[in-house]
Amino acid sequence: MNKADMIVGIQWGDEGKGKIVDMLAQKYNVVARYQGGHNAGHTIVVGDKKLALHLVPSGILNKDAINIIGNGVVFSPKAFMQEIKDNGFDDIKGKLFISDKAHMILNFHQEIDQAREELRGAKAIGTTGKGIGPAYSLKVERNGHRLGELRDIKKLIYSLEDYFNNNKEYFKALNIKIPNKDVLEKELSEYAEFLKPFLCDTTHLIWKLLKEDKKILLEGAQGTLLDIDHGTYPFVTSSNTISAGACSGLGLNPKDIGKVTGIVKAYCTRVGNGPFPTEDLGEEGKILGKNGHEFGTTTGRPRRCGWFDAVACRYASRLNGCDILSLMKLDVLDGFEKIKICTAYEIDGKKTYDFPSSLENVQPVYEEVDGWGKLKGINKYEDLPENAIKYIKKIEELVGTKIGIISTGPDRKETILLN
Repeated sequence: MNKADMIVGIQWGDEGKGKIVDMLAQKYNVVARYQGGHNAGHTIVVGDKKLALHLVPSGILNKDAINIIGNGVVFSPKAFMQEIKDNGFDDIKGKLFISDKAHMILNFHQEIDQAREELRGAKAIGTTGKGIGPAYSLKVERNGHRLGELRDIKKLIYSLEDYFNNNKEYFKALNIKIPNKDVLEKELSEYAEFLKPFLCDTTHLIWKLLKEDKKILLEGAQGTLLDIDHGTYPFVTSSNTISAGACSGLGLNPKDIGKVTGIVKAYCTRVGNGPFPTEDLGEEGKILGKNGHEFGTTTGRPRRCGWFDAVACRYASRLNGCDILSLMKLDVLDGFEKIKICTAYEIDGKKTYDFPSSLENVQPVYEEVDGWGKLKGINKYEDLPENAIKYIKKIEELVGTKIGIISTGPDRKETILLN
């Protein structure tokens, strides 16, 4: 029986997973998403066409692939319907299946998210305000609502009204208006009509597909350093972004997982607040942002930019059990005379090579390597500049994981496949 291969982000998200999943999806029968929500953003460039995906798995561009959104995802029907419309996905019934156990994000989740973030003031996490955290919170509290409940609108409305009545003071404190019953019923009915053809028990579906020896690719959202347990808490997302999250988020067991490919940029970026040891607040950081077009796919916010962090990458690669790494956006480093790599941390005057539980008071220890001219668009390893090859090998040495894919531009063709 085939195992399910996996793509996982190794940094703080935005590593370029969309391009690699899209490229690899051409060789797979199934692409399955296992966590997160529409706070994720995958940008895919094919020729002169650019797509921004948030909920729809990146395999949607493979006309022969089945796409699955698993139970571990928190799902906004409103955002999904808009995404389908914006991208012109008119013929995806029978190609896309959504777990009826996935929890819904409704308008009030988003309002709670934004209100709580505003109350945090200077201590704000930097959330996208999409309702992800509140939806996961209510799921854990056992006050959430699954997509399968759309099959019985009257019962769903009754349950939601019960929740609103029990939490009147909470909504009042956050200055959020409780939804009108008639408006809510109309909205949910529209969702039900649109979504019912897509809903099924995706756990049994993926088991069936594995048994049929279909080639399956698993796709996560965000990155390892935003994992709720293993990331830079509390500046993290609300789910398990690491490879282990695919098991609970789809109903797989560890023995079902095959090859794990970690996606990592040739430098580092982060959106929102939280520690970022290798952030460059000077001119070189601005150049990285400009060259890399570093703006969030979901939020449009400029990303904070800095140098490659080998300590964090080694930690994340081990957490995920990465077989290979895919090194993205190497071309963004074109033209730099010197390039920094963080090889260790210094904490209270002591050097460490281990990623700590807290990044408070961490100072990066850098090693500089020589830059190169231009490599954008190169698709053969032997054609890369000598210093670029040295940089790649240095990363492999520091991280302890082989690099199997190198991206030299946003298009599928601007890719080098190794091993």
